[in-house]
Amino acid sequence: MSTPRTSSASASDTDLNHLRDWIGRTETLRDTAALQPVAALSATLDRDDPAPAPGDALPPLWHWLYFLPLAPARAIGEDGHPRRGGFLPPVPLPRRMWAGGRLQFHRPLRLGEAITRTSRILDVTTKSGRSGALVFVTVQHEIAGAEGVAITEEHDIVYRDAPQPGAPAATPEPAPADAQFERGIVPDPVLLFRYSALTFNGHRIHYDRSYVTEVEGYPGLIVHGPLIATLLMDLARRERPGQAVRRFAFKAVRPIFDIHRFTVCGRDEGGGQLALWARDHEGALAMQATAELEPA
Repeated sequence: MSTPRTSSASASDTDLNHLRDWIGRTETLRDTAALQPVAALSATLDRDDPAPAPGDALPPLWHWLYFLPLAPARAIGEDGHPRRGGFLPPVPLPRRMWAGGRLQFHRPLRLGEAITRTSRILDVTTKSGRSGALVFVTVQHEIAGAEGVAITEEHDIVYRDAPQPGAPAATPEPAPADAQFERGIVPDPVLLFRYSALTFNGHRIHYDRSYVTEVEGYPGLIVHGPLIATLLMDLARRERPGQAVRRFAFKAVRPIFDIHRFTVCGRDEGGGQLALWARDHEGALAMQATAELEPA
């Protein structure tokens, strides 16, 4: 196995402060809330939903099926992502992932309607961690349909250096042990491929085993952060069918790989609040989330 690649730049030889020049940049994208992606994600999550129809409400978090990055093949980098630059700042660090997000649901988006996403870069922050430089980018999205803004979302992206050989691994945080409901998930390559295809996500860490193990240095394919968040929301929907979601927040804590099962868990906190989390095969916390539901 080759040594995990190192960044072409690090905090010691590159001034990352210029990345803050991207704060305030905006972008507007337009799409249509098509039916086929909804039917496909329902099948991917092993749900028995009726066939989607025009006018149906889009389930919470499923707006991630739209406004997909459509970079041409010539603009794709080695890792399968579009090359750095454009709307997002050109962070010169090799690893990037969804770190978390906070969403407020104002009204439903309806299938078949024209939808718009207006995005703005709220903040760019640089830090130093055990593995080197870290850059956090926070993007605000407003997703609107025919009746106005339906979803307000803050999306956190983290960029980091590849770990140095021999660097100590972070101590895992134990997951809560008081789940009231849970569901086991088998993150096989088919699940990861189908989700990558639905979200037009070319990031090779999710489907290219030789790349993710030999170049990135991970033990297996990485389960998408938004897929884990979607599975947590799906657990809430299964346990509280028919209750609309007002707010949802999630934070990635530890990666999950396709080589082991994991579990999505939940607990009723009262007052319409659900605590949700993903637990890996070792009992460690992989993602934590909260959901606020409308009264039943």
